[in-house]
Amino acid sequence: MASDTLAIYDRQAVSYDQKRNKSLFERNWLERVLQDVPPRGCVLDLGCGAGEPIAAWLVKQGYDVTGADFSTEMLALFSNRFPNATAVHADMRDLELSTQFDAIIGWGSFFHLTRDEQRDSLPKIARHLAPKGRLLLTVGPGEGEAVGHVGTDDVFHASLGITEYSALLEEGGAKVEEFVPEDPQCHGFTLLLARA
Repeated sequence: MASDTLAIYDRQAVSYDQKRNKSLFERNWLERVLQDVPPRGCVLDLGCGAGEPIAAWLVKQGYDVTGADFSTEMLALFSNRFPNATAVHADMRDLELSTQFDAIIGWGSFFHLTRDEQRDSLPKIARHLAPKGRLLLTVGPGEGEAVGHVGTDDVFHASLGITEYSALLEEGGAKVEEFVPEDPQCHGFTLLLARA
């Protein structure tokens, strides 16, 4: 199922964008990850999708936003919506960008990787943080796999445990600041916040 994720997001791009919750329930966590980012700071929306509502809010706040996604259909929606943002066709499993970022936000994206892919990619992602930069990821509450939904398709989710995430982040030069499983103030998402 994990190998179908790209095809699912390409196929469901328009429908997913139309149905995506745009109430910005994520705002409290976005403000945490951005609390020390200077005006015009560089922010990476990793797995940006079509960019609503997170990238839209980041752009409105005046950040220098880069949206990265492996779905060309999602990235086309992002590019059309935010012509002044940077759109990058990239796969977080082998992320190699020439920029370091004051903040990296992987909301609803990182948990589509298998556990082995997460182990391989998380230190690489963390190395894209500028000094004192923060990383925010949605993950699972504990190690395991689950099935989510994108439109009418089932989609793969996986997670490691917080102890392993902490070790992988330290390998990439970052430390966990907060881990909140199934945050009741955030629609039950599990949040991991780390800092370089």
